[in-house]
Amino acid sequence: MAERLRGAMMPEVPTEAGDDGATSEDEPQAAYEEIIWLSTLKAANRMGITTRTLYRFIDRGDLPAYRFGRVIRLRLSDVDRFVEQCKVEPGSLEHLYPEARLTELDDDLETVDDD
Repeated sequence: MAERLRGAMMPEVPTEAGDDGATSEDEPQAAYEEIIWLSTLKAANRMGITTRTLYRFIDRGDLPAYRFGRVIRLRLSDVDRFVEQCKVEPGSLEHLYPEARLTELDDDLETVDDD
């Protein structure tokens, strides 16, 4: 599954010297959530692509990634967001099957001629 790097959560920092960490009512309370990190192999497997394709997405700037020394990691939330952005809209793939579209038009014309 996903790797969890300890220390990925931001510690609460006191607002003033000597403060006990409590914030006043007018200061916004920052909510920190734990980051779930994926290796490039696990991210590629999750997306159903090769690591080579994943590296291309990263290199083009389409998918954010982070280098920790020699290791590249991706946030699970970034991977899931990227997958949602790649969703195919209905009717946007007609250019991939022009012969089938022509057959449908011919069928429609025959139906109109029969009337």
